[in-house]
Amino acid sequence: MLDPQQIQAWIAHELPCEHLAVAGDGQHFEAIIVSGEFAGLSRVARQQKVNAILKARFASGELHALSMKTLTPDEWNAQNG
Repeated sequence: MLDPQQIQAWIAHELPCEHLAVAGDGQHFEAIIVSGEFAGLSRVARQQKVNAILKARFASGELHALSMKTLTPDEWNAQNG
């Protein structure tokens, strides 16, 4: 069974993150990803960037589903004061 910590490590290895949290039940996962790399990108482009990191995991079936909230550090700070 896939561990949320493993998904977190895959993302962190490829994307500098100010905050990264992944939770899930072994098949379906949710991620909050905060990265300066998202500045100037649309929500779709941000998700595409993360999906590209995990492409091989999705293709192999190792990772089935990941919903994500992608934020810039400024957006994160505005939400979390």
